[in-house]
Amino acid sequence: MTLIKSISGIRGTIGGQAGENLTAQDIVSCTAAFAAWMQKKGHAPLVVVGRDGRISGEMVSQLVIQTLRSMGISVVDLGLTTTPTVEIAVPEEGAGAGIIVTASHNPQQWNALKFLNHLGEFISAKDGEEFLALLNEPGAITYADVLDLGSYRKDGSYLEKHIGKILALPLVAVEAIRAKNFKIVVDGINSSGGFAVPALLESLGCEIIVLNGEPNGHFAHNPEPLPEHLEDLSNAVRKHRADLGIAVDPDVDRLAFVCEDGELFGEEYTLVAVADYVLKHQPGNTVSNLSSTRALSDVTAGYGGTYFASAVGEVNVVTRMKEVNAVIGGEGNGGVIYPGLHYGRDALAGIAFFLSLLAGNGLRASVLKSRYPSYTICKNKIDLRPGIDIDRLLLDLKERYRMHKINMEDGLKIDLDNGWIHLRKSNTEPIIRIYTESHSQVIAEHLAAKVKTDVNDILKGV
Repeated sequence: MTLIKSISGIRGTIGGQAGENLTAQDIVSCTAAFAAWMQKKGHAPLVVVGRDGRISGEMVSQLVIQTLRSMGISVVDLGLTTTPTVEIAVPEEGAGAGIIVTASHNPQQWNALKFLNHLGEFISAKDGEEFLALLNEPGAITYADVLDLGSYRKDGSYLEKHIGKILALPLVAVEAIRAKNFKIVVDGINSSGGFAVPALLESLGCEIIVLNGEPNGHFAHNPEPLPEHLEDLSNAVRKHRADLGIAVDPDVDRLAFVCEDGELFGEEYTLVAVADYVLKHQPGNTVSNLSSTRALSDVTAGYGGTYFASAVGEVNVVTRMKEVNAVIGGEGNGGVIYPGLHYGRDALAGIAFFLSLLAGNGLRASVLKSRYPSYTICKNKIDLRPGIDIDRLLLDLKERYRMHKINMEDGLKIDLDNGWIHLRKSNTEPIIRIYTESHSQVIAEHLAAKVKTDVNDILKGV
């Protein structure tokens, strides 16, 4: 059982001992500390709250809502919805913040609170540190008198508003998509994607087959949209002779496609394809994180733009996008961020752009994929034992690879002639993530095996 408190929020497994797992006590204390942070910053005393379809979602959401009200902060409750929908609702409501109850790609026993600022964007590292400090500061939290409790309002209209904003984007080719009458299989992973993605596709005139559509939180498979979890989706695309398969994570901010032949388009290539479409109509700069494929840099250069890398994490990508005025950005995990809509990963927007691309060029998804630079990324991890000095480990690795180009903005990124290696401590799990990329899968796997051996040697003192 696990509890992780970080600048990006609080995340853990439901049940067990307070302070060691995500219990009611931990949820209330962290929500109260966030409310105190809002009050200290002078933000409007209104919070937009939404949740994904997890088994614990309604319970956690109610704890959050009632804690906010007890602090004198009013709540607009979107109920069962998507992360990007909450992000859009916060500024629309003039709220001082937002809270999303979701553990994103983690399995069903997990849940989390994700905190948004008044712009509907994830709070910064500085804000996160201030919030965490209030958790342990005596007297930092004061609850409201009975006549000053926050109000409560439920609003289920925001998904429709969200989809309306997407359809109104000039780059979304609504009529061209409708004319194609695409047949699409959707894996809703028994969460918000089971109704949010079909709602978008219906508005675009698509024929839809839904797998795992009931948002009951009993995930039919591991909810992270990785190849090993999408076999049923691939089989369904073949069976129904569909044009496309779509997989999202439980809160609908990550996106992966399956081609018409049942083969995976590649989660890393979601952003690449969307950027290809956007840059064709809106030239400019792009951003992704250090663990994302080089293919985005190649595509960006083809349109005369400049590619920039950021540290891993949506807030870091957004910060870099604003710095370089990027027209499109995101993360290689299937996260697409389009500033013309909002600064947040949005699978629904990504779907609309991808279908616009397919409708405009008349290509099948498999043919489209073959036209992009071919890279293979291998994603591995090492479980962390208590007492491991991560910083020392990365410095030792840096010394071993000192003859190569090194970037330590976020963990350790090693650029090699035949690919790259990126190691970083996860913000959401007690692991070190290891990403490697090369033109060859064999080489990418070899790089991963080599650096794992190096890590084990260092830990053993070899």
